[in-house]
Amino acid sequence: MLLPSSRSSSWLLSFGHDWSLALCTSASGVSRRHRYDDPTSTRNLRRSRPVLQPGSYEKWSFDLAARLLNIFGAATSAGAYSPGQEQAPAAFRRHGLAEALASRGRTIRDHGDVASFRWRPDPSRPQAMNLEAVRGACDLVASHVATAISGQEDVLVLGGDCTVELGTVAGANAAGARIGLVYMDFDADLNTPDTSDGALDWTGVAHLLNIPGCEPSLAGLGPTRPMLVPQQLLYFGVENITPPEAAAIRDHAIKVISREEALSDIEAAAARATEWAARFDCVLVHFDVDVLSFIDFPIAENVRRCDGLKLEQAAFVLKQLTALMQWHGLTITEVNPAHAPDEPAAFARLNEVLADALG
Repeated sequence: MLLPSSRSSSWLLSFGHDWSLALCTSASGVSRRHRYDDPTSTRNLRRSRPVLQPGSYEKWSFDLAARLLNIFGAATSAGAYSPGQEQAPAAFRRHGLAEALASRGRTIRDHGDVASFRWRPDPSRPQAMNLEAVRGACDLVASHVATAISGQEDVLVLGGDCTVELGTVAGANAAGARIGLVYMDFDADLNTPDTSDGALDWTGVAHLLNIPGCEPSLAGLGPTRPMLVPQQLLYFGVENITPPEAAAIRDHAIKVISREEALSDIEAAAARATEWAARFDCVLVHFDVDVLSFIDFPIAENVRRCDGLKLEQAAFVLKQLTALMQWHGLTITEVNPAHAPDEPAAFARLNEVLADALG
């Protein structure tokens, strides 16, 4: 069932966007240094977010089909190496995401793109490019996610680069339940700005955990700091880990299901991830499509030729995790439509994966 958007009188199939909330509307729009005063800024966000009382998550409906699924587009490549990911939310919609979900009996509301920014060089911040745009997008995502989860509803966040996850977690934290995040990604994203090349999407998890050296404005996005403690994080399918990241994983005893383990026995790996996630009140899943084999399914921002998961394997894992009664949010990131040899066919497959998992 398709519900009318709360911000538009049009029905969801029209996919009308409210661009008044966008960080920018085109590559030639506002400058990278631009800030604007919005009622959902970080300052006001902490004051105005609806917050569930402790224990109220126990009253949440465990019937997935009965819970409203809110779709939020985070059309931003601000934290990326280059542009492209900002086009993904529109491509998901253009190729039938809402129809695929509705065909599974899921009631949805598509809120359009709540943030928009196209990557650009930022020589003023060579190690944290487009920081203000990243923070602004995360603030907007957090505000919408907080409202949805506080209303006992589910969220699908369409990224966008990996920094979008900061907004999802910050918003979910405001709902008061104990979060567990399953991070499906080929990379660990545990770098800090001083150890990376300026692309903030390689630093997302470091900011979630408030690793020393992070940008305070990103690490402090949510109502709690750190946004997560290491025990609330599980890596799935990770392979590309730098020496500093490996040290952080070891020192913080972060749980890891590696790419090798997942490829060796995907059912066992999915069962381990599901068992881990089931201990939390609110399960979130981060799905970076670079965890997939680029040769098997070329659609990720990163074009490296790695032996990643097949799409069907990732779909199996997603379906197991979203079947948990505690699941409440999925964020999909790093999709670059330009890298798909056949865009309609690729997004038809991706939309079916999402519909099977969330329907």
